[in-house]
Amino acid sequence: MNSFGTLFKITIYGESHQDAIGVVIDGVLPGLKIDWDLVRHDLKLRRPGAIGTTPRVEKDEFVVTSGIFNEYTTGSPIHVMIKNENVISKDYEHLKTQPRPGHADYVSSIKYKGFHDYRGGGRFSGRLTTPIVVAGAIAKQMLPFKFSHKIVQLGDLEDLSKMDEYLRKISE
Repeated sequence: MNSFGTLFKITIYGESHQDAIGVVIDGVLPGLKIDWDLVRHDLKLRRPGAIGTTPRVEKDEFVVTSGIFNEYTTGSPIHVMIKNENVISKDYEHLKTQPRPGHADYVSSIKYKGFHDYRGGGRFSGRLTTPIVVAGAIAKQMLPFKFSHKIVQLGDLEDLSKMDEYLRKISE
């Protein structure tokens, strides 16, 4: 499934090693001035870098091609495209015949009858969370209230200042 929602509907497109990924967002009311710095901030929070994440780093620069005029939403669908630049497809050639455990490689090959893009996980790459974050950052700006969250415990770890050490230990 590529589309989610009813009143606020997003359609995600692209694969990890294609030229671009993106999202079409339908259901944003006209007249909303989007804070693009907030969108960039949320994208920065999504970026890999912690223990156990991908070493792939992308700039996550995006282009808005529709749905915005004179800095305000028009009520038409908003299209946001994010360029993929850090792509080394040859590193994934072995996935044609050897799916990775704990990944969606095998399921993807079955679902798409062998026509899937296996490079970097294709449709099922963590990279595809980027357009979801963009949509979420825009959705937050539509709401008249703010959200906050706090992790108070991770597994049996209660002192979160030791999180890196804890994650290193459980990943060994």
